Amino acid sequence: MQLFHIRYRNAQGALMRILNAVSRRGLDLTSVHAEYAGQDHAVSLLLDVTHKQVGQLYREWYAIVDVINVHSSAALRDQTAAWGPHPPASASVGEQSARAALA
Repeated sequence: MQLFHIRYRNAQGALMRILNAVSRRGLDLTSVHAEYAGQDHAVSLLLDVTHKQVGQLYREWYAIVDVINVHSSAALRDQTAAWGPHPPASASVGEQSARAALA
């Protein structure tokens, strides 16, 4: 698992172009976290990729005019557990309790 950190200007469609590079390769988006970071925005992606795919993603992301910086690191087991599936924020507490009871 690789954890990618991408800083970008929040221009129209920038985040969608970043995510499209991943989906075009048929990769599963294990986790996505986007947030405001100073004057720019940042997105963190947790992906299971090969070395070749890492190079392809870097090349495509840097070709996007609004991308400022891309870096990655190997994800630790603790990170992958913390980034596991979460219920949507709109799910009520009762629904979350019911899901937990079924699991």
